[in-house]
Amino acid sequence: MDAQAAFDPIRAVASEVVSEEELKVLCARAAKGERPKAYIGFEPSGTAHIGWMVCTETVKRLTAAGFEVVIFLADWHAQINGKLGGDLANIQRCGKYMEEAFEALGVPRSSVTYVYANAFAKDPTYWALVIQVMGKTTLARMRRAMTIMGRGEDEGDGDMAKFLYPAMQVADIFHMGIDLAYGGLDQRHAHMLARDVAHGLNRKAPTALHTPLVPGLKAQGGRMDPVEVKMSKSDPDSGIFIHDSPEDIARKLKGAHCPAKEIEGNPVLDLVRLVVWPRLLALGGSFSISRPEKFGGNKAYTDFAALSADFAAGALHPMDLKNGTAAALAKLLEPVRTYFAAHPDNWQFIQALRKTR
Repeated sequence: MDAQAAFDPIRAVASEVVSEEELKVLCARAAKGERPKAYIGFEPSGTAHIGWMVCTETVKRLTAAGFEVVIFLADWHAQINGKLGGDLANIQRCGKYMEEAFEALGVPRSSVTYVYANAFAKDPTYWALVIQVMGKTTLARMRRAMTIMGRGEDEGDGDMAKFLYPAMQVADIFHMGIDLAYGGLDQRHAHMLARDVAHGLNRKAPTALHTPLVPGLKAQGGRMDPVEVKMSKSDPDSGIFIHDSPEDIARKLKGAHCPAKEIEGNPVLDLVRLVVWPRLLALGGSFSISRPEKFGGNKAYTDFAALSADFAAGALHPMDLKNGTAAALAKLLEPVRTYFAAHPDNWQFIQALRKTR
């Protein structure tokens, strides 16, 4: 694969790259077989939702381009953030479930490396690096970066440990020698902090790649902050989980916000664009709408612009879009349901843990 052929698919899924020229250089290195190092970090904190499909698609494109990809399971970070009651053993068990979720979503274990933060916690040079990062920034900057945890800027005031979190995330990047830091747009503050302090620490500034956030089904955003309306686990009916049955998917989409003729801030259309469309080949190459002849009959779309235009013109009813989206997601998630039917232990542990809290 040449450098341009490596660059184009990666750039196509990103909302932002800082900077494109840097990414082109990394792709050129990958094309020469040098294996630049990319990473994405996750807190092990519960059941995966379909927003993960944006991440797994990007990871697959990075590995196909020749990058070495690390999936960083931030167990200590999740503990600081109070996830799963702050119980490190439960968080690490959730990490094993997350490894399986990636595999179920089409990322072979052989194509990536899984690293747990707990391995760094035993290394004094890592903690020295955390302190060095903190010495190169300000409390105000750390406070602004609190949003990478899904927290408000003032939430560290009652829990000083939370101020460690952004510095740890930056130290993770330097400690692993990362060339490309990847995450959703909600991780931008941490990646920009890493770039800002790199020179002062004589460290390599990571190229930053950010993909869009899948909105919750009830989001009525328009031009609202995508971080604020992103899909999450906090409202089960506003998110579609990778384990959901076809019936659950259809029920949730039936109640989704999907105003007729509105394109901007429409979470169902965003879901189709971000999750379904990159996997169109798995759906036979088209997005299908099934409806009676009196309502226009069946329709198959191979171009997202055409789908959006029909919806904007009122030629496609919101319920038809919801039904088509539900059918597509049910098909795309069928391999996930099959995988976890054969590997149920860790997922069932997480489910049981949630019921006790």
